[in-house]
Amino acid sequence: MLEPRENPSMTKLQYRNCNTPTTELAALIETDGAVVVENMVPPAVVEQLRTDVLQAAASVDQGTGNQGLAGGEQFAGPKTKRFSSLGHVSAAYYDLLDNEVYAALADAVLLPHCGSYWVNTGMAMLIGPGNPAQMLHRDSGNWTPYCEALWPQCPEITLSAMIALEPATEALGTTRVIPGSHRTGKFQMIGNPADSVPAEMQPGDALVYSGHVLHGGGANVTPDQWRVAVHLSFVAGWLTPEESSPLDYSDEQLQARSPRVQRLLGHRSYDPSPHAGGGLWLRQVQKIEAVNGYD
Repeated sequence: MLEPRENPSMTKLQYRNCNTPTTELAALIETDGAVVVENMVPPAVVEQLRTDVLQAAASVDQGTGNQGLAGGEQFAGPKTKRFSSLGHVSAAYYDLLDNEVYAALADAVLLPHCGSYWVNTGMAMLIGPGNPAQMLHRDSGNWTPYCEALWPQCPEITLSAMIALEPATEALGTTRVIPGSHRTGKFQMIGNPADSVPAEMQPGDALVYSGHVLHGGGANVTPDQWRVAVHLSFVAGWLTPEESSPLDYSDEQLQARSPRVQRLLGHRSYDPSPHAGGGLWLRQVQKIEAVNGYD
């Protein structure tokens, strides 16, 4: 078994290789709020994603991805490139959705609180030279009323992975995290950058983190290099995700994909079992599997 790489800049963020038992990885999410899983994504998938993402990024303007929100440019970054709908960019995105290590970890973290989960968003995030550090935030802030009401005992409702497609260093603006912040402070607090540590990674490594942990993109202080990564997050199936995947992909496009991919992209019904409730996300009052003949 490979030993975790040593990284002098890491004082609290833990590294584990992709062969680490899921129970250990889930325990680190529980205690620290984040863990770097080394070599989580196979090299062939990384290389295909990198090639396709860079090709697509060539036609994307800097400062995109602010979602038209007030203050969105500052949050998304004036010198970043963000774009989603990754299934239309690269077929390797579907391999990412089927990644066994991430699937097992997402199951362990999220399924105690939902019948199934789906994609919150899959997004290319390229941080350009001179881009300032992003404010440290919680991804679960998208569902503030629910989380704030139960804070700090709110269950895990979303899990994210920032996956390096090229080396991601502190100087390039790799994601910064405050380990342990997923159960501390006020829910709507903004984290202190001085308390954060950089998740430096090699291609194929993934920072997997709780939706409650304070994190954000770092400042890219290089003169001419980009931080190239993709973000893939899941959210409990009873919550509305950021990305409208059910509208973005047709039945025909997903018919040959795995049942997991179909479910993650909203093309299968939601069953709250073993939790109370009936079938959800139905079509013609039937389970979507039966209507589309996927089974």
